[in-house]
Amino acid sequence: MSRTRTALLAAMALVAGGTGTAFAVAPGGVGTAAVPCTVDYKIQNQWGTGFTAAVTLTNNSAAKSSWSLKWSYAGNQKVTSGWNAKLSQSGATVTAANESYNAQLATGGSVSFGFQGSYSGSNAIPATFTLDGVTCNVDDGGSGGPTDPPPDPGGPGNRVNNPYQGAKVYVNPEWSANAAAEPGGSRVANQPTGVWLDRIAAINGAGGTMGLRDHLDEALRQKGSGELVVQFVIYNLPGRDCAALASNGELKDAEIGRYKTEYIDPIKAILADPKYASLRIVTTVEIDSLPNLVTNTGSRPTATPQCDVMKANGNYVKGVGYALNKLGDVPNVYNYVDAGHHGWIGWDDNFGPSATLFKQAATAEGATVNDVHGFITNTANYSALKEVNFSITDNVAGKSVRESKWVGWNRYTDELSFAQAFRNQLVSVGFPSGIGMLIDTSRNGWGGTARPAGPGPQTSVDAYVDGGRLDRRLNTGNWCNQAGAGLGERPRANPAAGIDAYVWMKPPGESDGSSKAIDNDEGKGFDRMCDPTYTGNPRNNNNKSGALPDAPVSGHWFSAQFRQLMQNAYPPLS
Repeated sequence: MSRTRTALLAAMALVAGGTGTAFAVAPGGVGTAAVPCTVDYKIQNQWGTGFTAAVTLTNNSAAKSSWSLKWSYAGNQKVTSGWNAKLSQSGATVTAANESYNAQLATGGSVSFGFQGSYSGSNAIPATFTLDGVTCNVDDGGSGGPTDPPPDPGGPGNRVNNPYQGAKVYVNPEWSANAAAEPGGSRVANQPTGVWLDRIAAINGAGGTMGLRDHLDEALRQKGSGELVVQFVIYNLPGRDCAALASNGELKDAEIGRYKTEYIDPIKAILADPKYASLRIVTTVEIDSLPNLVTNTGSRPTATPQCDVMKANGNYVKGVGYALNKLGDVPNVYNYVDAGHHGWIGWDDNFGPSATLFKQAATAEGATVNDVHGFITNTANYSALKEVNFSITDNVAGKSVRESKWVGWNRYTDELSFAQAFRNQLVSVGFPSGIGMLIDTSRNGWGGTARPAGPGPQTSVDAYVDGGRLDRRLNTGNWCNQAGAGLGERPRANPAAGIDAYVWMKPPGESDGSSKAIDNDEGKGFDRMCDPTYTGNPRNNNNKSGALPDAPVSGHWFSAQFRQLMQNAYPPLS
Protein backbone atom coordinates (compact mmCIF):
# COMPACT_ATOMS: atom_id res chain seq x y z
CA MET A 1 0.00 0.00 0.00
CA SER A 2 1.47 3.32 -0.98
CA ARG A 3 -0.04 6.55 0.17
CA THR A 4 0.89 10.11 1.05
CA ARG A 5 -0.57 11.75 4.11
CA THR A 6 0.46 15.14 5.45
CA ALA A 7 2.08 15.01 8.84
CA LEU A 8 -0.35 17.51 10.31
CA LEU A 9 -4.01 17.44 11.01
CA ALA A 10 -6.62 19.41 9.17
CA ALA A 11 -7.62 22.82 10.47
CA MET A 12 -8.15 22.09 14.10
CA ALA A 13 -7.28 25.20 16.08
CA LEU A 14 -10.04 24.74 18.65
CA VAL A 15 -11.15 27.07 21.40
CA ALA A 16 -10.00 26.18 24.92
CA GLY A 17 -12.77 25.31 27.25
CA GLY A 18 -12.37 22.24 29.39
CA THR A 19 -10.61 19.11 30.32
CA GLY A 20 -9.00 17.22 27.48
CA THR A 21 -9.48 20.03 24.94
CA ALA A 22 -6.99 19.52 22.11
CA PHE A 23 -5.27 21.97 19.86
CA ALA A 24 -3.39 21.56 16.60
CA VAL A 25 -1.77 23.95 14.21
CA ALA A 26 -2.06 22.82 10.59
CA PRO A 27 -0.41 24.01 7.38
CA GLY A 28 -2.06 25.81 4.52
CA GLY A 29 -2.82 24.13 1.22
CA VAL A 30 0.55 22.51 0.86
CA GLY A 31 1.96 19.01 1.20
CA THR A 32 4.58 18.05 3.78
CA ALA A 33 7.33 18.01 1.16
CA ALA A 34 7.18 21.82 1.11
CA VAL A 35 6.79 22.22 4.87
CA PRO A 36 10.17 22.17 6.66
CA CYS A 37 8.67 21.14 9.99
CA THR A 38 5.27 20.55 11.53
CA VAL A 39 4.06 20.96 15.09
CA ASP A 40 1.05 19.33 16.72
CA TYR A 41 0.28 21.15 20.01
CA LYS A 42 -2.44 19.67 22.23
CA ILE A 43 -3.93 20.71 25.56
CA GLN A 44 -4.45 17.36 27.28
CA ASN A 45 -6.01 18.59 30.50
CA GLN A 46 -7.08 22.03 31.73
CA TRP A 47 -8.39 23.26 35.06
CA GLY A 48 -8.93 26.62 36.78
CA THR A 49 -5.37 27.98 36.69
CA GLY A 50 -3.35 25.19 35.10
CA PHE A 51 -3.01 22.88 32.14
CA THR A 52 -0.89 20.10 30.66
CA ALA A 53 0.10 20.02 27.01
CA ALA A 54 1.65 17.52 24.59
CA VAL A 55 3.73 18.62 21.62
CA THR A 56 4.78 16.49 18.64
CA LEU A 57 7.45 17.95 16.34
CA THR A 58 8.07 16.43 12.91
CA ASN A 59 11.18 17.34 10.92
CA ASN A 60 10.69 17.33 7.14
CA SER A 61 14.07 18.87 6.27
CA ALA A 62 17.63 17.59 6.66
CA ALA A 63 18.38 15.26 9.56
CA LYS A 64 19.42 16.99 12.81
CA SER A 65 21.83 16.00 15.58
CA SER A 66 20.19 18.51 17.94
CA TRP A 67 17.09 20.68 17.86
CA SER A 68 15.44 23.67 19.47
CA LEU A 69 11.75 24.55 19.12
CA LYS A 70 10.44 27.99 20.09
CA TRP A 71 7.03 29.62 20.42
CA SER A 72 5.53 32.65 22.16
CA TYR A 73 2.32 32.96 24.15
CA ALA A 74 -0.09 35.82 23.62
CA GLY A 75 -1.29 35.58 27.21
CA ASN A 76 0.35 35.04 30.59
CA GLN A 77 0.96 31.28 30.31
CA LYS A 78 3.99 29.99 32.25
CA VAL A 79 5.68 26.61 31.85
CA THR A 80 6.20 25.14 35.32
CA SER A 81 7.62 21.68 34.56
CA GLY A 82 8.20 19.41 31.59
CA TRP A 83 9.35 16.04 30.32
CA ASN A 84 11.25 14.67 27.29
CA ALA A 85 12.68 18.14 26.52
CA LYS A 86 14.66 20.89 28.25
CA LEU A 87 12.13 23.69 28.65
CA SER A 88 12.91 27.29 29.52
CA GLN A 89 10.93 30.52 29.31
CA SER A 90 11.92 34.16 28.94
CA GLY A 91 8.93 36.47 29.10
CA ALA A 92 6.35 35.08 26.70
CA THR A 93 8.90 33.03 24.69
CA VAL A 94 9.31 29.32 25.41
CA THR A 95 12.24 27.24 24.22
CA ALA A 96 12.13 23.42 24.11
CA ALA A 97 15.52 21.85 23.42
CA ASN A 98 16.43 18.20 23.00
CA GLU A 99 17.50 15.90 25.77
CA SER A 100 20.62 13.82 25.15
CA TYR A 101 18.55 10.73 24.35
CA ASN A 102 16.31 12.37 21.71
CA ALA A 103 18.77 14.72 20.03
CA GLN A 104 18.80 12.83 16.73
CA LEU A 105 15.89 13.90 14.54
CA ALA A 106 15.87 12.20 11.15
CA THR A 107 14.20 13.51 8.03
CA GLY A 108 10.54 12.58 8.49
CA GLY A 109 11.23 11.77 12.12
CA SER A 110 9.11 12.93 15.05
CA VAL A 111 9.75 13.67 18.70
CA SER A 112 7.16 14.22 21.42
CA PHE A 113 7.41 16.06 24.74
CA GLY A 114 5.04 17.53 27.27
CA PHE A 115 4.77 20.06 30.03
CA GLN A 116 2.60 21.51 32.75
CA GLY A 117 1.80 25.20 32.85
CA SER A 118 -0.19 27.88 34.60
CA TYR A 119 -2.42 30.62 33.18
CA SER A 120 -5.22 33.01 33.96
CA GLY A 121 -7.83 34.39 31.62
CA SER A 122 -7.52 32.73 28.22
CA ASN A 123 -5.17 29.94 27.20
CA ALA A 124 -4.78 30.69 23.50
CA ILE A 125 -2.84 28.45 21.15
CA PRO A 126 0.56 29.83 20.08
CA ALA A 127 0.38 31.27 16.56
CA THR A 128 3.91 30.44 15.36
CA PHE A 129 6.49 27.75 16.00
CA THR A 130 10.11 27.82 14.81
CA LEU A 131 12.56 24.91 14.64
CA ASP A 132 16.15 26.16 14.77
CA GLY A 133 14.95 29.50 13.43
CA VAL A 134 12.81 28.08 10.61
CA THR A 135 9.03 28.64 10.78
CA CYS A 136 7.00 25.43 10.95
CA ASN A 137 3.53 24.69 9.54
CA VAL A 138 3.93 26.87 6.42
CA ASP A 139 5.61 26.06 3.13
CA ASP A 140 9.04 27.38 2.10
CA GLY A 141 7.49 30.34 0.33
CA GLY A 142 5.20 31.15 3.26
CA SER A 143 1.95 30.53 1.35
CA GLY A 144 -1.17 29.58 3.26
CA GLY A 145 -2.13 30.36 6.80
CA PRO A 146 -1.74 28.18 9.87
CA THR A 147 -5.39 27.20 9.98
CA ASP A 148 -6.16 26.59 6.30
CA PRO A 149 -7.20 22.93 5.75
CA PRO A 150 -4.95 20.80 3.57
CA PRO A 151 -6.35 19.66 0.24
CA ASP A 152 -7.97 16.27 -0.11
CA PRO A 153 -8.12 15.84 -3.90
CA GLY A 154 -9.59 12.35 -3.91
CA GLY A 155 -10.02 10.38 -7.09
CA PRO A 156 -9.42 6.72 -7.97
CA GLY A 157 -6.04 5.45 -6.78
CA ASN A 158 -5.20 8.68 -4.98
CA ARG A 159 -5.54 8.29 -1.23
CA VAL A 160 -6.42 11.40 0.68
CA ASN A 161 -5.30 12.43 4.15
CA ASN A 162 -8.71 11.90 5.69
CA PRO A 163 -11.16 9.82 3.66
CA TYR A 164 -14.12 11.25 5.60
CA GLN A 165 -13.31 14.86 4.80
CA GLY A 166 -15.63 16.24 2.14
CA ALA A 167 -17.39 12.90 1.65
CA LYS A 168 -20.79 11.39 2.36
CA VAL A 169 -20.77 8.07 4.23
CA TYR A 170 -22.72 4.99 3.16
CA VAL A 171 -26.09 4.27 4.75
CA ASN A 172 -26.65 0.51 4.98
CA PRO A 173 -30.21 0.01 3.70
CA GLU A 174 -30.69 -3.15 5.79
CA TRP A 175 -29.80 -1.41 9.05
CA SER A 176 -31.74 1.66 8.00
CA ALA A 177 -34.89 -0.42 7.45
CA ASN A 178 -34.57 -2.01 10.91
CA ALA A 179 -34.10 1.39 12.52
CA ALA A 180 -36.98 3.00 10.62
CA ALA A 181 -39.33 0.18 11.68
CA GLU A 182 -38.90 1.15 15.35
CA PRO A 183 -41.08 3.90 16.87
CA GLY A 184 -39.11 7.12 16.40
CA GLY A 185 -36.40 5.29 14.49
CA SER A 186 -36.76 7.49 11.43
CA ARG A 187 -34.84 10.17 13.36
CA VAL A 188 -31.60 8.20 12.92
CA ALA A 189 -32.38 5.76 10.10
CA ASN A 190 -30.34 7.85 7.65
CA GLN A 191 -27.14 7.67 9.72
CA PRO A 192 -24.14 5.79 8.26
CA THR A 193 -23.03 2.60 10.00
CA GLY A 194 -20.41 -0.09 9.45
CA VAL A 195 -21.12 -3.27 7.51
CA TRP A 196 -19.81 -6.31 9.39
CA LEU A 197 -18.23 -9.15 7.42
CA ASP A 198 -18.13 -11.50 10.39
CA ARG A 199 -18.02 -14.83 8.58
CA ILE A 200 -17.14 -16.23 5.19
CA ALA A 201 -20.79 -16.49 4.14
CA ALA A 202 -21.25 -12.74 4.69
CA ILE A 203 -19.03 -12.01 1.68
CA ASN A 204 -21.67 -13.27 -0.74
CA GLY A 205 -24.65 -12.66 1.56
CA ALA A 206 -26.14 -15.15 3.99
CA GLY A 207 -29.77 -15.88 4.71
CA GLY A 208 -31.07 -13.41 2.16
CA THR A 209 -28.90 -10.51 3.38
CA MET A 210 -26.82 -8.26 1.15
CA GLY A 211 -23.31 -9.42 0.30
CA LEU A 212 -20.16 -7.34 -0.19
CA ARG A 213 -20.82 -6.61 -3.88
CA ASP A 214 -24.42 -5.70 -3.10
CA HIS A 215 -23.25 -3.09 -0.61
CA LEU A 216 -20.61 -1.73 -2.99
CA ASP A 217 -23.16 -1.45 -5.81
CA GLU A 218 -25.55 0.39 -3.50
CA ALA A 219 -22.67 2.62 -2.38
CA LEU A 220 -22.06 3.61 -6.00
CA ARG A 221 -25.73 4.51 -6.32
CA GLN A 222 -25.62 6.63 -3.16
CA LYS A 223 -22.36 8.25 -4.23
CA GLY A 224 -23.65 10.13 -7.22
CA SER A 225 -21.13 12.64 -8.48
CA GLY A 226 -19.53 13.37 -5.09
CA GLU A 227 -17.22 11.45 -2.79
CA LEU A 228 -18.49 8.61 -0.61
CA VAL A 229 -16.96 6.50 2.17
CA VAL A 230 -18.20 2.95 2.67
CA GLN A 231 -17.22 1.20 5.92
CA PHE A 232 -16.57 -2.53 6.38
CA VAL A 233 -15.57 -4.39 9.54
CA ILE A 234 -13.10 -7.20 8.83
CA TYR A 235 -13.84 -9.62 11.64
CA ASN A 236 -13.16 -13.34 11.28
CA LEU A 237 -9.75 -14.19 12.71
CA PRO A 238 -9.02 -17.77 13.72
CA GLY A 239 -9.95 -18.18 17.39
CA ARG A 240 -11.64 -14.79 17.25
CA ASP A 241 -12.05 -12.72 20.42
CA CYS A 242 -10.38 -15.26 22.69
CA ALA A 243 -11.74 -13.68 25.89
CA ALA A 244 -15.43 -13.44 24.94
CA LEU A 245 -17.52 -16.42 23.89
CA ALA A 246 -20.37 -14.30 22.51
CA SER A 247 -18.18 -13.05 19.67
CA ASN A 248 -16.28 -16.23 18.93
CA GLY A 249 -16.22 -16.97 15.21
CA GLU A 250 -16.40 -19.85 12.78
CA LEU A 251 -12.64 -20.39 12.32
CA LYS A 252 -10.75 -22.52 14.83
CA ASP A 253 -7.51 -21.27 16.35
CA ALA A 254 -5.24 -22.98 13.81
CA GLU A 255 -7.22 -22.21 10.64
CA ILE A 256 -5.05 -19.32 9.43
CA GLY A 257 -4.96 -20.87 5.94
CA ARG A 258 -8.74 -20.68 5.60
CA TYR A 259 -8.70 -17.11 6.90
CA LYS A 260 -6.32 -16.13 4.12
CA THR A 261 -7.73 -18.05 1.17
CA GLU A 262 -11.46 -18.23 1.97
CA TYR A 263 -11.91 -14.88 3.68
CA ILE A 264 -9.32 -12.15 3.03
CA ASP A 265 -8.45 -13.12 -0.56
CA PRO A 266 -12.08 -13.06 -1.80
CA ILE A 267 -12.70 -9.74 -0.03
CA LYS A 268 -9.63 -8.23 -1.64
CA ALA A 269 -10.65 -9.49 -5.08
CA ILE A 270 -14.02 -7.78 -4.81
CA LEU A 271 -12.68 -4.52 -3.37
CA ALA A 272 -10.06 -4.39 -6.15
CA ASP A 273 -12.69 -4.52 -8.91
CA PRO A 274 -12.11 -1.35 -10.99
CA LYS A 275 -15.85 -0.80 -10.88
CA TYR A 276 -15.47 0.37 -7.28
CA ALA A 277 -12.32 2.46 -7.71
CA SER A 278 -14.15 5.75 -7.14
CA LEU A 279 -15.30 4.76 -3.64
CA ARG A 280 -13.34 5.50 -0.49
CA ILE A 281 -13.39 2.10 1.23
CA VAL A 282 -12.64 2.14 4.97
CA THR A 283 -11.85 -1.17 6.65
CA THR A 284 -11.87 -1.66 10.41
CA VAL A 285 -9.41 -4.50 10.80
CA GLU A 286 -10.13 -7.21 13.35
CA ILE A 287 -11.63 -5.79 16.52
CA ASP A 288 -11.07 -7.44 19.92
CA SER A 289 -8.01 -9.37 18.84
CA LEU A 290 -4.54 -7.93 19.39
CA PRO A 291 -5.21 -6.24 22.78
CA ASN A 292 -6.22 -9.63 24.17
CA LEU A 293 -2.65 -10.83 23.62
CA VAL A 294 -1.43 -8.10 25.98
CA THR A 295 -4.08 -8.13 28.69
CA ASN A 296 -5.48 -11.66 28.81
CA THR A 297 -2.42 -13.92 28.64
CA GLY A 298 0.30 -15.32 30.87
CA SER A 299 0.16 -14.87 34.62
CA ARG A 300 -2.31 -12.00 34.66
CA PRO A 301 -5.48 -12.64 36.66
CA THR A 302 -7.50 -11.83 33.52
CA ALA A 303 -5.72 -14.48 31.43
CA THR A 304 -7.71 -17.11 29.53
CA PRO A 305 -6.34 -20.37 28.11
CA GLN A 306 -7.67 -19.53 24.63
CA CYS A 307 -5.80 -16.21 24.56
CA ASP A 308 -2.62 -18.02 25.59
CA VAL A 309 -3.14 -20.35 22.63
CA MET A 310 -3.58 -17.45 20.21
CA LYS A 311 -0.48 -15.71 21.53
CA ALA A 312 1.57 -18.91 21.20
CA ASN A 313 0.45 -19.77 17.66
CA GLY A 314 0.82 -16.19 16.40
CA ASN A 315 -2.29 -16.35 14.25
CA TYR A 316 -3.72 -13.02 15.42
CA VAL A 317 -0.51 -11.27 14.41
CA LYS A 318 -0.27 -13.23 11.16
CA GLY A 319 -3.92 -12.68 10.30
CA VAL A 320 -3.88 -8.94 10.90
CA GLY A 321 -0.62 -8.60 8.96
CA TYR A 322 -1.99 -10.58 6.04
CA ALA A 323 -5.21 -8.55 5.95
CA LEU A 324 -3.30 -5.26 6.02
CA ASN A 325 -0.95 -6.39 3.29
CA LYS A 326 -3.61 -7.67 0.91
CA LEU A 327 -6.25 -5.00 1.49
CA GLY A 328 -3.56 -2.33 1.45
CA ASP A 329 -2.74 -3.28 -2.13
CA VAL A 330 -6.09 -1.82 -3.21
CA PRO A 331 -5.41 1.88 -3.89
CA ASN A 332 -8.74 3.19 -2.57
CA VAL A 333 -8.82 1.12 0.63
CA TYR A 334 -8.07 2.83 3.96
CA ASN A 335 -7.12 0.37 6.72
CA TYR A 336 -7.91 1.35 10.33
CA VAL A 337 -6.69 -1.19 12.90
CA ASP A 338 -8.76 -1.77 16.03
CA ALA A 339 -7.07 -0.32 19.14
CA GLY A 340 -9.39 -1.38 21.95
CA HIS A 341 -10.55 1.41 24.26
CA HIS A 342 -9.30 3.39 27.27
CA GLY A 343 -10.89 0.98 29.75
CA TRP A 344 -8.89 -1.86 28.21
CA ILE A 345 -5.41 -0.59 27.39
CA GLY A 346 -5.28 2.79 29.15
CA TRP A 347 -3.14 1.49 32.03
CA ASP A 348 0.63 1.90 31.90
CA ASP A 349 1.34 -1.83 31.63
CA ASN A 350 -1.03 -2.16 28.64
CA PHE A 351 -0.55 1.15 26.80
CA GLY A 352 3.02 0.87 25.51
CA PRO A 353 3.03 -2.92 24.98
CA SER A 354 -0.16 -2.67 22.88
CA ALA A 355 1.40 -0.11 20.54
CA THR A 356 4.48 -2.31 20.19
CA LEU A 357 2.33 -5.35 19.41
CA PHE A 358 0.36 -3.39 16.81
CA LYS A 359 3.65 -2.48 15.13
CA GLN A 360 4.60 -6.17 15.10
CA ALA A 361 1.32 -7.11 13.42
CA ALA A 362 1.59 -4.25 10.93
CA THR A 363 4.96 -5.57 9.77
CA ALA A 364 3.97 -9.25 9.59
CA GLU A 365 3.08 -11.32 6.53
CA GLY A 366 4.48 -8.76 4.08
CA ALA A 367 2.65 -5.75 5.54
CA THR A 368 4.32 -2.45 6.40
CA VAL A 369 3.27 0.44 8.62
CA ASN A 370 2.29 2.29 5.44
CA ASP A 371 -0.53 -0.22 5.04
CA VAL A 372 -2.13 1.40 8.10
CA HIS A 373 -4.05 4.61 7.51
CA GLY A 374 -5.05 4.86 11.15
CA PHE A 375 -6.62 3.20 14.17
CA ILE A 376 -10.11 3.00 15.66
CA THR A 377 -11.03 2.99 19.35
CA ASN A 378 -14.19 2.07 21.26
CA THR A 379 -15.52 -0.16 18.47
CA ALA A 380 -18.76 -1.73 19.71
CA ASN A 381 -18.00 -0.37 23.20
CA TYR A 382 -19.60 2.14 25.53
CA SER A 383 -16.79 4.34 26.88
CA ALA A 384 -17.78 7.99 27.21
CA LEU A 385 -16.31 10.30 24.60
CA LYS A 386 -15.53 13.09 27.09
CA GLU A 387 -15.92 12.98 30.86
CA VAL A 388 -16.71 16.64 31.47
CA ASN A 389 -17.29 16.60 35.24
CA PHE A 390 -13.84 15.49 36.38
CA SER A 391 -10.26 15.36 35.13
CA ILE A 392 -7.53 12.76 35.53
CA THR A 393 -5.48 15.47 37.29
CA ASP A 394 -8.13 16.32 39.90
CA ASN A 395 -7.49 15.72 43.59
CA VAL A 396 -10.32 15.32 46.10
CA ALA A 397 -10.09 14.73 49.85
CA GLY A 398 -6.35 14.22 49.53
CA LYS A 399 -6.58 11.61 46.81
CA SER A 400 -6.04 11.66 43.05
CA VAL A 401 -8.91 10.77 40.74
CA ARG A 402 -6.67 7.94 39.54
CA GLU A 403 -7.09 6.33 42.98
CA SER A 404 -10.87 6.13 42.66
CA LYS A 405 -12.42 2.70 42.25
CA TRP A 406 -13.87 3.70 38.87
CA VAL A 407 -10.60 4.93 37.34
CA GLY A 408 -8.44 2.38 39.14
CA TRP A 409 -5.08 4.01 38.31
CA ASN A 410 -5.89 4.27 34.61
CA ARG A 411 -4.20 7.20 32.86
CA TYR A 412 -7.38 8.12 30.99
CA THR A 413 -10.99 8.78 31.83
CA ASP A 414 -12.54 8.87 28.36
CA GLU A 415 -12.06 7.91 24.72
CA LEU A 416 -11.06 11.25 23.22
CA SER A 417 -8.11 11.84 25.54
CA PHE A 418 -7.08 8.19 25.17
CA ALA A 419 -7.30 8.14 21.37
CA GLN A 420 -5.25 11.33 21.05
CA ALA A 421 -2.56 10.08 23.44
CA PHE A 422 -2.46 6.61 21.92
CA ARG A 423 -1.99 8.15 18.49
CA ASN A 424 1.19 9.79 19.79
CA GLN A 425 2.34 6.49 21.25
CA LEU A 426 1.78 4.72 17.93
CA VAL A 427 3.82 7.35 16.12
CA SER A 428 6.61 6.95 18.68
CA VAL A 429 6.95 3.22 17.89
CA GLY A 430 7.22 3.79 14.15
CA PHE A 431 3.82 4.39 12.58
CA PRO A 432 3.62 7.34 10.16
CA SER A 433 3.17 10.70 11.87
CA GLY A 434 0.07 11.37 9.78
CA ILE A 435 -2.05 8.47 11.01
CA GLY A 436 -5.59 9.40 11.99
CA MET A 437 -7.95 7.98 14.59
CA LEU A 438 -11.60 7.01 14.47
CA ILE A 439 -13.81 6.79 17.56
CA ASP A 440 -16.96 4.69 17.57
CA THR A 441 -19.63 6.88 19.19
CA SER A 442 -22.60 4.70 18.31
CA ARG A 443 -23.50 3.80 21.90
CA ASN A 444 -21.56 6.05 24.28
CA GLY A 445 -23.94 9.00 24.63
CA TRP A 446 -25.10 8.19 28.20
CA GLY A 447 -27.93 10.72 28.18
CA GLY A 448 -31.38 10.44 29.67
CA THR A 449 -32.50 11.08 33.23
CA ALA A 450 -29.46 9.36 34.78
CA ARG A 451 -26.97 11.77 33.15
CA PRO A 452 -25.28 13.84 35.91
CA ALA A 453 -25.78 17.59 35.66
CA GLY A 454 -22.39 18.37 37.23
CA PRO A 455 -19.54 17.08 39.39
CA GLY A 456 -20.15 14.75 42.30
CA PRO A 457 -19.72 15.75 45.96
CA GLN A 458 -16.16 16.25 47.21
CA THR A 459 -16.67 14.22 50.38
CA SER A 460 -14.44 11.47 48.91
CA VAL A 461 -12.73 10.77 45.62
CA ASP A 462 -15.18 7.91 44.90
CA ALA A 463 -18.21 10.11 45.60
CA TYR A 464 -16.73 12.81 43.37
CA VAL A 465 -16.08 10.48 40.43
CA ASP A 466 -19.18 8.28 40.75
CA GLY A 467 -21.46 11.27 41.21
CA GLY A 468 -20.15 13.05 38.13
CA ARG A 469 -19.20 10.38 35.63
CA LEU A 470 -21.25 10.20 32.44
CA ASP A 471 -20.43 6.53 31.82
CA ARG A 472 -22.92 4.81 34.12
CA ARG A 473 -21.64 1.25 33.72
CA LEU A 474 -20.74 -0.71 36.82
CA ASN A 475 -17.22 -1.18 35.44
CA THR A 476 -15.38 -0.24 32.25
CA GLY A 477 -14.85 -3.96 31.66
CA ASN A 478 -18.60 -4.41 30.99
CA TRP A 479 -19.14 -4.65 27.24
CA CYS A 480 -22.35 -6.52 26.49
CA ASN A 481 -25.72 -4.80 25.78
CA GLN A 482 -25.26 -2.25 28.55
CA ALA A 483 -28.31 -1.00 30.42
CA GLY A 484 -28.64 2.79 30.38
CA ALA A 485 -26.51 3.42 27.31
CA GLY A 486 -27.52 5.89 24.62
CA LEU A 487 -26.64 6.91 21.09
CA GLY A 488 -23.57 9.13 21.06
CA GLU A 489 -22.23 11.90 18.84
CA ARG A 490 -23.51 11.60 15.28
CA PRO A 491 -20.91 10.60 12.69
CA ARG A 492 -18.84 13.52 11.38
CA ALA A 493 -15.38 14.25 10.01
CA ASN A 494 -12.54 16.16 11.69
CA PRO A 495 -14.21 16.55 15.10
CA ALA A 496 -10.99 17.02 17.11
CA ALA A 497 -7.22 17.07 16.75
CA GLY A 498 -5.90 13.75 15.48
CA ILE A 499 -9.39 12.31 14.96
CA ASP A 500 -10.39 11.62 11.35
CA ALA A 501 -14.02 11.04 12.29
CA TYR A 502 -16.58 10.00 14.84
CA VAL A 503 -18.26 6.93 13.36
CA TRP A 504 -21.04 4.47 14.12
CA MET A 505 -19.00 1.40 13.25
CA LYS A 506 -21.17 -0.81 15.46
CA PRO A 507 -24.71 -0.48 14.11
CA PRO A 508 -26.91 0.59 17.06
CA GLY A 509 -29.55 -2.00 17.81
CA GLU A 510 -27.43 -5.01 16.83
CA SER A 511 -26.87 -7.24 19.84
CA ASP A 512 -23.47 -7.81 21.47
CA GLY A 513 -24.42 -11.34 22.47
CA SER A 514 -27.27 -13.47 23.75
CA SER A 515 -28.51 -13.36 27.35
CA LYS A 516 -28.66 -17.14 27.39
CA ALA A 517 -27.37 -19.98 25.24
CA ILE A 518 -28.99 -19.96 21.77
CA ASP A 519 -28.17 -22.52 19.09
CA ASN A 520 -26.85 -20.89 15.90
CA ASP A 521 -24.83 -21.74 12.79
CA GLU A 522 -22.51 -18.71 13.13
CA GLY A 523 -20.10 -20.16 15.70
CA LYS A 524 -21.22 -17.65 18.35
CA GLY A 525 -21.22 -18.95 21.91
CA PHE A 526 -22.90 -17.83 25.11
CA ASP A 527 -20.84 -15.50 27.30
CA ARG A 528 -21.94 -14.93 30.90
CA MET A 529 -21.03 -11.24 30.50
CA CYS A 530 -24.24 -10.99 28.45
CA ASP A 531 -26.29 -12.56 31.25
CA PRO A 532 -27.82 -9.84 33.46
CA THR A 533 -27.63 -12.17 36.49
CA TYR A 534 -23.87 -12.76 36.16
CA THR A 535 -21.78 -11.45 39.07
CA GLY A 536 -18.55 -10.93 37.16
CA ASN A 537 -14.92 -12.01 36.87
CA PRO A 538 -11.46 -10.37 37.18
CA ARG A 539 -11.86 -8.64 33.80
CA ASN A 540 -14.70 -6.48 35.19
CA ASN A 541 -13.41 -6.48 38.79
CA ASN A 542 -16.13 -8.95 39.77
CA ASN A 543 -19.02 -6.56 39.19
CA LYS A 544 -22.40 -7.56 37.80
CA SER A 545 -22.51 -7.60 33.99
CA GLY A 546 -24.93 -4.67 33.58
CA ALA A 547 -26.38 -6.40 30.51
CA LEU A 548 -29.94 -6.06 29.28
CA PRO A 549 -32.15 -9.17 29.42
CA ASP A 550 -33.64 -11.13 26.51
CA ALA A 551 -30.89 -10.33 24.02
CA PRO A 552 -30.48 -12.33 20.79
CA VAL A 553 -27.23 -13.69 19.31
CA SER A 554 -24.58 -11.08 18.53
CA GLY A 555 -25.25 -9.12 15.35
CA HIS A 556 -28.99 -9.83 15.40
CA TRP A 557 -31.53 -7.05 15.84
CA PHE A 558 -32.29 -6.21 19.47
CA SER A 559 -35.34 -3.93 19.47
CA ALA A 560 -35.36 -3.19 23.21
CA GLN A 561 -31.75 -2.08 23.12
CA PHE A 562 -32.32 0.20 20.12
CA ARG A 563 -35.27 1.90 21.82
CA GLN A 564 -33.16 2.46 24.96
CA LEU A 565 -30.33 3.91 22.86
CA MET A 566 -32.70 6.44 21.31
CA GLN A 567 -34.24 7.32 24.68
CA ASN A 568 -30.81 7.96 26.25
CA ALA A 569 -29.17 9.58 23.22
CA TYR A 570 -26.76 12.42 23.87
CA PRO A 571 -26.91 14.80 22.16
CA PRO A 572 -30.65 14.11 22.47
CA LEU A 573 -32.69 13.26 19.41
CA SER A 574 -35.17 15.84 18.16
